[in-house]
Amino acid sequence: MNSADMAFLVPNPDDLLRLTTEEQGILILRLLFSGIMNELTGPTRSGQVNQRNFFNRNNDFAAQPKYGSDKQREVDKALLKAWSWLAREGLLVSDPSPGPGWFILTDEARQLGSRKDATAYSSANLLPRDRVHPAMVEKVYAAFLRGHYDTAIFQAFLEIEVTVRNAGGFPQELVGDKLMRAAFTPGKNGPPGPLADKKLPPGEQEAMSHLFAGAFGVYRNSTGHRHVPTDPGEAVEVIMFASQLMRIVDRVKP
Repeated sequence: MNSADMAFLVPNPDDLLRLTTEEQGILILRLLFSGIMNELTGPTRSGQVNQRNFFNRNNDFAAQPKYGSDKQREVDKALLKAWSWLAREGLLVSDPSPGPGWFILTDEARQLGSRKDATAYSSANLLPRDRVHPAMVEKVYAAFLRGHYDTAIFQAFLEIEVTVRNAGGFPQELVGDKLMRAAFTPGKNGPPGPLADKKLPPGEQEAMSHLFAGAFGVYRNSTGHRHVPTDPGEAVEVIMFASQLMRIVDRVKP
């Protein structure tokens, strides 16, 4: 397997192994059409590709493989299974005329393997997984890896919403910025919210309430009610902001 090229699209082998077989198969197609494969491995103009060349590390003329030896065997096994799925679904059709191991990529395979589609996986290294809050990392990172940036943002703020609601004992029907106001209100005209930080001056408590309510009004509401196309770099910034909000919740919740 040309592992250096696969590592370009999915830098972390654990993330690759978390994908379903179908997603791994589509990733193989995206790799074939991404323009980073060498000409021995990638499809020719006739749309043919050789399985042995694809999985033969002797054809890896690129940089040193980024996947460690402990993960490479797992990755190879998963991608061999994904290749079989591609053949079973008719995306790769066996072509014995040039010799054993040759396949033809169908029109459907070309559509799934466009270079544009591959950019989502190559953007995965933009999001520092170890810096995303543990409570949201699995759902958020999985969506981000697939290029569903609006979904990743929505999931990040959904985790904050659920945590705030449970911490404050609020009813299920209280959501979004209204929930944040109720949780973080400084209590100028009544009792403070259960997540108001009593150690802060009243002005900063009120600013905290504005911060959470404003974040939900801008990010959570927009992704919850309509499709919001998001640049991967912008999505990373919003997700890291959401992680910081979640850490504040951890600090102030009862």
